[in-house]
Amino acid sequence: MKNIVLVTFILKLLIIGNIFAQKPNVILILTDDQGYGDLACNGNPLIKTPNLDALHNQSVRFTNFHVGTTCSPTRAMLMTGKNNNKVGVWHTINGREILNKDEKTMPEFFKEAGYQTAIFGKWHLGDNYPFRPQDRGFNEVLVLGGGGVGQTPDYWGNDYFGDTYLRNGKPEKFKEYCDDVWFGEAMRFMGQNLNTPFFCYIPTNVAHGPYNVSENYSKQYENNPNVPNPAFNGMISKIDENVGKLMQYLKSSGLDKKTIIVFMTDNGTAAGASFDKSEYAQFGFNANMRGQKGSVYEGGHRVPFFLYNPLIEKMPKDIKTLASGMDVLPTLLDLCKINTIYSFQGVSLFPLLKGERIKERVLVADTQRGEYLIKNSPNSVMTQEWRLVNGKELYNMEKDPEQRQNLAIENTGIVNSLNMEYEKWWKDISIQKSDYQRVIIGSSKQKEVCLTSHDLHLEKGAPAWNQNMVKKELGGNGFWAIETAKSGTYKFELRRFPREAKSQIPVQYVNAKIKIDDKPYEKVINDKKEKVVFKLKLPKGYHQIETYFSDNQGKSIEAAYVYIK
Repeated sequence: MKNIVLVTFILKLLIIGNIFAQKPNVILILTDDQGYGDLACNGNPLIKTPNLDALHNQSVRFTNFHVGTTCSPTRAMLMTGKNNNKVGVWHTINGREILNKDEKTMPEFFKEAGYQTAIFGKWHLGDNYPFRPQDRGFNEVLVLGGGGVGQTPDYWGNDYFGDTYLRNGKPEKFKEYCDDVWFGEAMRFMGQNLNTPFFCYIPTNVAHGPYNVSENYSKQYENNPNVPNPAFNGMISKIDENVGKLMQYLKSSGLDKKTIIVFMTDNGTAAGASFDKSEYAQFGFNANMRGQKGSVYEGGHRVPFFLYNPLIEKMPKDIKTLASGMDVLPTLLDLCKINTIYSFQGVSLFPLLKGERIKERVLVADTQRGEYLIKNSPNSVMTQEWRLVNGKELYNMEKDPEQRQNLAIENTGIVNSLNMEYEKWWKDISIQKSDYQRVIIGSSKQKEVCLTSHDLHLEKGAPAWNQNMVKKELGGNGFWAIETAKSGTYKFELRRFPREAKSQIPVQYVNAKIKIDDKPYEKVINDKKEKVVFKLKLPKGYHQIETYFSDNQGKSIEAAYVYIK
């Protein structure tokens, strides 16, 4: 009997040793616009998330985890391990969602370490070379355009059901609901790499608006006066269903024993609660936090973060240490034993998983929604105990998590100290506040580029960043910042609608104009056309492009789509 027990023990050690000898796989799930409170396991009585609850119950939970207040900034943090402003990303449109081409990204680190890498879902860090996911380290890419279904860079007419997405840069039509596509294709990718370490990034566009989901998921939340948006909750139930399918697949394939899983969201809730003018939830559920998506109060940037790691014991547990989206990359590299001399602003959270401590830090979350970085835009300076909001509101988070009692007058020393921390932070992150991330044309990496109005630079206002705005002729005009890879003749195809729409330039517009570095070129539109073409010689280097369709009364709109090669 003793011999049997001994042999069993040795076999277990050998199995565990073999698992540790393999490089662990990594799955990073990032959902869109789902807040900390949009989970039953975080106390929400209005939503059903049994599969995410089960993952929560098997994971280490970081309960004081902070990201950007909107989509692209968080994605930039994750991909670089740095503050989003510092790497050129502080907005979701205007070309200010495009990640600096010189930054090394998460998939590049994994790829160099021998991993197969893939993304399925929403990238939102640049739609043209050299900013596309396939340019940033992903072996396999299946993504929608821009920041969501129905936005200007997305395939025309997509509506979540039976859409067309870009697989490695080429359009491909699918029958399924978008979230089913992302998870289904991710599992297919994993099945092709059962014996090869992989990094699989699943950034869903759900539960971002427009809130389109089958009635099967939203109906259960209807007729409840405490649910602000049944379709939003239904989309989260759809995410939950797919997480359940993923977990079942990992278990049946044996991947669950060698796969690290991260689940997190990109900002505070978009529609899980209804808020008053002071940003307190009136109904719905927001985990007793003030603020939602876009806010610098806690509810705008504190999000769920679950880390499932079958190679580490003493799970599950809660960790209350202040942590950031910048920490994800260095933490995953540490867990996968991928060494690098690269410098991050985030830190590895691995010591916390072992019951150790990390150095206390001051973190800053801010909201920038303009063409240039602006100092003292809405911000929150964070320590473990305190939040200084907009330089003048001070809250003790341990005693007042709802941020109701401003203690600034009684604690001027803390206010002054945290304002000094903001000054140091600003000096560091504002280095690129006036730089443009330029789409490169004339490169063999992307023979034809499509610029869309989503990325127009405007001093004020917003461009036509979604397809409905293009249809209704809403949004302002501006310029695109580009770089020509080489001197030569370039063909510019100006369209009001993309090629797949097969729609003509509105008949009232009779003149087309393109300006390159303030030099105009014009053509008369003398019949019904889908496009107007210019062939122009450009030297190698930096340029700015403006486009106009004008009518006889002097009204003009931009060419919302410009194809260049």
